[in-house]
Amino acid sequence: MVITDTHTHLYSEQFNEDRDIVIKRAIDAGVSRFFIPAIDSTYFESMLSLEKAYPENMFLLMGLHPTHVTKNVQEELAFVKSWLDKRPFYGVGEIGIDLYWDNSFLKEQQDAFKLQIEWAKEKKLPIVIHCRDAFNEVFEVLEETKGDNLFGIFHCFTGNLEQAEKAISYNMKLGIGGVVTFKNGKIDQFLNSIPLKHIVLETDAPYLAPTPYRGKRNESSYIVNVLNKVSEIYNLTPEEVAHITTQNSKTVFGI
Repeated sequence: MVITDTHTHLYSEQFNEDRDIVIKRAIDAGVSRFFIPAIDSTYFESMLSLEKAYPENMFLLMGLHPTHVTKNVQEELAFVKSWLDKRPFYGVGEIGIDLYWDNSFLKEQQDAFKLQIEWAKEKKLPIVIHCRDAFNEVFEVLEETKGDNLFGIFHCFTGNLEQAEKAISYNMKLGIGGVVTFKNGKIDQFLNSIPLKHIVLETDAPYLAPTPYRGKRNESSYIVNVLNKVSEIYNLTPEEVAHITTQNSKTVFGI
């Protein structure tokens, strides 16, 4: 059984003490494909180190995370573009809009989102969207930029059925993680209305650990808890869900 974690920040400082142990635990659990989204330039060397240590397992993305869109946004975007032009990546992400922490850079977030979408289209790469308290704003940008050459993953999807269907209409898969296991997560109530071909699995480690680890550091091996919950929702075996969602990830990332 091959499980794909389509979104994990294994380079995070939260793994500095036991990164190799965490990765081994995930591989032993059946997770052999890890897609690694970027945050900003300060983490990039750590991402490269991860890829160098596990070249068969780690697949890097490049982008500027919306919560890291601040006064130095132009410098950070120039860094992203220089690396996108320098070497291959498997996607542009994570990018998007986050109004949960701060909305003072909304205009800059919107502009950075649009620009990075254009770069993804030029490179024929998928995008990985971060959206928090910003569904309307994200959909507005997707409406402006939609087309056959726009595709990717709506990471950490936490919306309702209508928003799920809208995201899918823009050629996005839904990234389903720990929230599906939460009692108040709500997405488990309608997820089986969405065909499984539109779903990929993720952890967002070290964030958003699934039940029973909620509130603790998340890690990629915990995707098994997400897999089991999704299997229950769709009334399929974990093997079937792992196979279908891994195929879906291959459709997105091309590997």
